[in-house]
Amino acid sequence: MKALRLTLESFRFAWQALKSNLLRTILSLLGVTVGIFAIIAVFTVVDSLEANIRQSMTFVGDKVIYVNKWPWVFDRNFAWWKYFKRPVPTVREFRELQRSLGPNNKGIAIFASTSGNLFRAGTNSMESCNLQGASFDYRQVSDVPVVEGRYFTQQEVDAARNVAIIGATIAENLFPGRSALGQEFKTRGQKFVVIGVMEKEGKKLLDTPSNDTNCLIPFGMFTKMFALSTNGMGGVAPTIAVKGTDEDPGLLDLEYELKGTMRNIRGLQPRDEDNFALNRPEMLANAITQLFSVIGIAGAVIGSFAMLVGGFGIANIMFVSVKERTNIIGIQKSLGAKNYFILFQFLFEAVFLCLLGGATGILLVFLITLIPQDALPLFLTASNISLGLTVSVVIGVLAGIIPAVLASNLDPVIAIRAQ
Repeated sequence: MKALRLTLESFRFAWQALKSNLLRTILSLLGVTVGIFAIIAVFTVVDSLEANIRQSMTFVGDKVIYVNKWPWVFDRNFAWWKYFKRPVPTVREFRELQRSLGPNNKGIAIFASTSGNLFRAGTNSMESCNLQGASFDYRQVSDVPVVEGRYFTQQEVDAARNVAIIGATIAENLFPGRSALGQEFKTRGQKFVVIGVMEKEGKKLLDTPSNDTNCLIPFGMFTKMFALSTNGMGGVAPTIAVKGTDEDPGLLDLEYELKGTMRNIRGLQPRDEDNFALNRPEMLANAITQLFSVIGIAGAVIGSFAMLVGGFGIANIMFVSVKERTNIIGIQKSLGAKNYFILFQFLFEAVFLCLLGGATGILLVFLITLIPQDALPLFLTASNISLGLTVSVVIGVLAGIIPAVLASNLDPVIAIRAQ
């Protein structure tokens, strides 16, 4: 009860002091507002950018291990010559994995793709389309959001039929103003019948593969149109993907089983190094996290300079406030006010001032996030709001502690005589 009364009285004294010097209060708030705005704005942009990039990378799937020739390594000192002569995954290896892998997977798929294809339907055409061949279980390892029509049947994939699932942008360009289902288009000298249209994704921040310009066909049909590579030098190199289960959250069991099976298929001896790479989406996620952690630290350092200026401004105002209210402090002490009451009073004023400035800075960032943006939608997270308010409190304590201590230690007789 006493603590609550002390808090309310300190709040009333602080509010009266701030209200009596409104112009000075506003000028003091500017420094903290600019500092908090700079820090939270940087973190907001970094978080939004990271989220957008992660969303752009969703094409790699979740809980999936990819069998490739090359490892996903983000190092400028990457020893590429060690992997140059590795063979690429083959259809035979895909079949062997289908037969050999145990219950640690939900599905195994093989796929390959080429870009820059020209699609024609009557007088309409579209360039730079991606043509992708995939086995039946491809939808188990990657998202195929069919909103109109259907996915392939097992018979269509086994028979390598001329059927296709196209992206929304392809459908809009080849068949404007009408449904694409059942329509025919031609590419690479082959005619295809549209059996499905994928959901429109829209523009991505990164130039990553998009379903909007992607055409999915049975893998057998794809191999009739394109020669598959065996060493990654000529032809199209396929990729094998294996979807993990929820019972294996780290995919460790699947990775060990997949590694052992691939080594057995390729006839590697115990002392031989792997001549394949097992890649996981977490490799991309970790690289992105490391990149943006550096950017975030750099932004925080830059914003801290503005915050430092605001803190000095608050400290200066508190020294002036102590000087102006020395006589009042002497009267309060003569009436029995304790040192901790005077200390808490001025400290609360500094914290309250910083919190007000910090909240204003956060509000400005929030207003910016409300501006519609197609390229990079911004969002303010609860963690960034908490960070801004916490930093405001810390700055308020650091800026107000010395003036508050000086005020609490004033001699009441000397203070009451001050003019």
